[in-house]
Amino acid sequence: MVTPEKLAGMIDHTNIKPNATKEDIKKLCNEALNYNFSSACVTPANVALAHEILAETGVNVCAVVGFPFGTNKSEIKVFEALVAVEDGAVELDMVLNIGAMRSSEEALVKRDIEGVVESADGMIVKVILETALLNNNEKVRACILSKESGADYVKTSTGIGYSGANAHDVELMRKTVGPDMGVKASGGIRDLKKALEMIDAGASKIGTSTGPAIIDDILKK
Repeated sequence: MVTPEKLAGMIDHTNIKPNATKEDIKKLCNEALNYNFSSACVTPANVALAHEILAETGVNVCAVVGFPFGTNKSEIKVFEALVAVEDGAVELDMVLNIGAMRSSEEALVKRDIEGVVESADGMIVKVILETALLNNNEKVRACILSKESGADYVKTSTGIGYSGANAHDVELMRKTVGPDMGVKASGGIRDLKKALEMIDAGASKIGTSTGPAIIDDILKK
C-alpha cells in the first residue's frame, strides 16, 4: 500500500502551460510546498520564480528542456539546460529528439542526451520519450540510449498534444532500464486510480498537474 506521504514524495507537481501566469506558478509552488511534493515542474521562463519560492524548502525545482517537441539542436538544449541550472533548477526533463530516434540516428540521440547530462553537472536528468510517437522497439532503444548516456530517468510523455502514460509503456520502460533507473509516468494522470496504476506498472515518479486532488483522495481512504 502506498502511503500519502510516499505518494506525495513521488509527485512532480506540474504547470507547463504556455498561458501560465506568475500567480499560477506561485500557486503551483505553494501547493508543492504544502503537500511536500518531490518537485514543482515549470517552463524555463518560470524557473527563477519557482526557485525564489522553493529555495531551501526541500521541494526541488524541475525545468523542461527542448520542450515540447525535442526538435531543438543539441547545442540549444545544452544552453537551455545551463541557464535552467543557473536559475535554480535541480531537475531537468528533456525531450528526446524523436525524429532522430525514428530515423535510427542513435549516435545523434545519444549525443543529444549526453550534452544535457553533462551541462546539468550532477543535477537529475529525465528523458521524455513521447511514447505515443514511438513503436515498442523505438521505446526500448530510447530507454537503452538514455541509460547509456547517464540520464537518471526515462519519462513517458510531455502531456502536450498526444496520449499520455499507460501501463504497457511504463512496464516496458521499467523492464528495459531495470530496477536502478527511474521511470516517470506523465500525461493524463489526473486521479488517484491512474497514479496507482502507473506505480503498480513500475513508475517511480508521477508527473501531474492535479497532485493536490490525488493526495486529498488517498487521505480519504
